[in-house]
Amino acid sequence: MYSKKYHLIIIGAGALGTFHAYHALKKGLSVLLIEKDNTPSQATVRNFGQVVPSGQDERWWNYGKTGLEIYKEIQRKTNITVRENGATYIASNAGEWQLINELHQIYREKEYNSYLLDKEECLAKIDRLKESYCVGGLHFPQELTVEPREMIQKVIDFLIHDYHLDFLPTTLIKHCDIQDGLCEVIDSKGQKSVSEKVIICNGSEFKLLFPELFAGSGIKLCKLQMMRTVPMPEVNLQGAILTGLTIRRYEAFHACPSYKEIVAEKLKPELEKYGIHILFKQGVDGSIIIGDTHEYASVRETESLDFGINTYLNDLMIEEAKQILDLPTWQMQSYWAGYYASHEQGIFEHNISDKIFICTGIGGKGMTTSAGYAKAHLEEIYDIKFS
Repeated sequence: MYSKKYHLIIIGAGALGTFHAYHALKKGLSVLLIEKDNTPSQATVRNFGQVVPSGQDERWWNYGKTGLEIYKEIQRKTNITVRENGATYIASNAGEWQLINELHQIYREKEYNSYLLDKEECLAKIDRLKESYCVGGLHFPQELTVEPREMIQKVIDFLIHDYHLDFLPTTLIKHCDIQDGLCEVIDSKGQKSVSEKVIICNGSEFKLLFPELFAGSGIKLCKLQMMRTVPMPEVNLQGAILTGLTIRRYEAFHACPSYKEIVAEKLKPELEKYGIHILFKQGVDGSIIIGDTHEYASVRETESLDFGINTYLNDLMIEEAKQILDLPTWQMQSYWAGYYASHEQGIFEHNISDKIFICTGIGGKGMTTSAGYAKAHLEEIYDIKFS
């Protein structure tokens, strides 16, 4: 006999898992959210904290646009560190300027607000931007930033307090199965929990549950290197700052008519080899997150992604960043590696008997799209609308 039967158990309390919990709780479902660590400590907290639907392809742009409203909805009820300070793409040459003009037109047709900035407007808007780098920019005023190391735990705390979420941290699930029409999960201490359905948002943990499924899934693990400067309160860098290398990388620009022609121009070999593109986001303490790199391995070869920090890659990023911003210091207070799972379909989904639903491999867009995707995913699972 179980002490409590839940409507839904969610394994993994990163952005994907937590936003599934949010929508389910709003619908009146009883939810148990289980996290292997004391607090979420993987991809959700190791990123920039940029919520930028503008960079996504059509499907994920829609999820991201929904996500903007969800973030703001929660922020109105409790402080989860959301700042409505926009996102700006900076073009460094004529080709990139052509692409952001084309993207601006695409979003005008979608009635998604953006406006072009000429060189002088960019220099006036973006503190410490170098005149030698900038040709022009494209600004999305409705996009958001959050503090990545704080946001998700604040959402969990809000769900516990306002929606009576049952949260079980520091709990490693080693078994998940269907018994007599119910889902049963067992943790490493032998404790059992039961529910009508289970959603597994396992991030980049592939060895505990269904390892053979993940081994053949086509999922890739991506390692990123990022860094944070010392606080610089004298700098006022507003919102998410995305640069020419990002314009070449983000999926939204693939829909631009000139994309293939413009990206055919080769970059420095090291930048292409390590997937380097430069983003900036200033935190509330005045420090600035800078990154990032991209190195990939299959699920079967994750150990090939070295656990160390490659200082050569950090030097490459700083060299590029110095061409864009003129900061008063380039002293760093921390460096770190993040790891996220990605899949060629945009996310990996697997359904076991309409009872156990696995979703992971959302890639680097989790902070932007998880809130909207989770809502749509639950509507599909339960075949009802989630408000």
